Amino acid sequence: MKNIRIALLLIVGVALLASAQRRPSAAMTKLMNAEYFISNMYVDTVNDDKLVEGAIRGMLESLDPHSSYTDAKETRELEAPLQGEFEGIGITFNMKQDTLYVIQTVPGGPSDRVGILAGDRIVTVNDSLIAGKKMKNSDIMRRLRGKKGTKVNVQVKRGASKQLIDFTITRDKIPLHSVDAAYMLDERTGYLRISRFGAKTHNEMVEAMDKLVGEGMKQVIIDLSDNGGGFLNAAVDMCNEFLDRGQMIVYTQGEHAPRNEASARGNGKYSSMPVVVIVNQYSASASEIFSGAMQDWDRGVIVGRRTFGKGLVQRPFRFDDGSMIRLTVARYYTPSGRCIQKPYTKGDKKAYEDDINDRVKDGELYNIDSVRIDRSQRFTTLKNKRPIYGGGGILPDVFVPVDTTEYSVYYRDLMAKGVFNQYAVEYVDQHRDELKTRFVTVEDFDRFFNLSESEMQRFIAMGEAEKVKHNPEQYATSQSLMRMVIKGLIARDIYSDPSAYTKVINHRNRDLDAALNVINDPTEYQRCLHVGNTDYGRNDK
Repeated sequence: MKNIRIALLLIVGVALLASAQRRPSAAMTKLMNAEYFISNMYVDTVNDDKLVEGAIRGMLESLDPHSSYTDAKETRELEAPLQGEFEGIGITFNMKQDTLYVIQTVPGGPSDRVGILAGDRIVTVNDSLIAGKKMKNSDIMRRLRGKKGTKVNVQVKRGASKQLIDFTITRDKIPLHSVDAAYMLDERTGYLRISRFGAKTHNEMVEAMDKLVGEGMKQVIIDLSDNGGGFLNAAVDMCNEFLDRGQMIVYTQGEHAPRNEASARGNGKYSSMPVVVIVNQYSASASEIFSGAMQDWDRGVIVGRRTFGKGLVQRPFRFDDGSMIRLTVARYYTPSGRCIQKPYTKGDKKAYEDDINDRVKDGELYNIDSVRIDRSQRFTTLKNKRPIYGGGGILPDVFVPVDTTEYSVYYRDLMAKGVFNQYAVEYVDQHRDELKTRFVTVEDFDRFFNLSESEMQRFIAMGEAEKVKHNPEQYATSQSLMRMVIKGLIARDIYSDPSAYTKVINHRNRDLDAALNVINDPTEYQRCLHVGNTDYGRNDK
């Protein structure tokens, strides 16, 4: 297909299409001629589609780090998590040793309804053997996903039984939840962990908040750590629940995009509820819009570490074949005027991607003295007039260093090899009925369950089988953390409570401990909202 002229005209956008009578620019003519020469005169046959895609990718790579091109398949995979649902059988799985292990079923989903359990091993799909074959996750997903109402036949091996169990699963819409956990930390404090900003995030948040209010919640901690963002509208709608009418939430502006503001409508439910927001170095984009607005209006205390610094607005431009360009058209600014975007050099994506590693090397994640501040980017909050800083990301009001005391290379390697998940699946497979009888609720399990030393030796042996050599010294360093992670994974696989895993592992969450200390101390909470963190900037940029 020799249609690069059409593709490139689409890239330059509406302005060129609106002036179709105008002659193409010299640069455009040059590009179209280059495609013509290659397509018609190159020594070998060329794939015009790949040629066009290469040209598009090359152009975008010379711009900012977030402008990108995705083919039709990549576009579908990119958008599915943000739409809040897809169609399939409703399982989380892991391929281990050429075997498909069911890690978790979606509660109430198609697989859950027919009786598939965490720990089951799917051997065949529609009479095609998948066990013992080296298959990519994408190939597995292609066999299991499908349109709502269609059926898929699977054979499952459960426990030590040699007899396979036959299931016929009717595919359905599978929800992808944004609120991973929502529960009460104490009699007054609710906790929400939000993993993405998708089409249904706001509704999920309101539903979870209302439920916790019914359980006595008077104040809330919203955990956005590791939340890479998503839809702008989801962040705006969330902010609306906490801000007063007319208070600006965010504005965007670019060379060809006039300033566009979003403000609170004044119909939020929680405009007077005390709020603490947890962020870290992987909180980005919509997470930064939410936390930035809450900080600028002195509405909530931000706890954790400096956020990622992704403040570029991408607009999608779609092609007829399903592929898409996500082109940066503007920048995000917080209500005080701070630009969220961290500095970058056009075309140098590697340096941009290495930024987090550079923060590690500089000690920023461990020591507040090492956090770099650009004093020229000084702003003030809009109510209490305390100093805040721009220049990339949102600086927390309460800095919490990363805790590395229990981390080791041995722990890292076991995690990378999937040994934690593998062990939890096997353990649940062997002890499911016993565990559910002994520990009726997640809270019972959390309080009383502990792995024995012999069970941990089994975990070590499983690591050895995956070629992770046992290191006694590093095991001693990380043992407590390992036990907690395994315990959380077991809880996740036993109980239908979506907060089960988080409830267990949050006992070792230092960011949450700091957030609780702030929100449960009214004096400290108000101090943070009026003074902020004055310890930053000893090593100013």
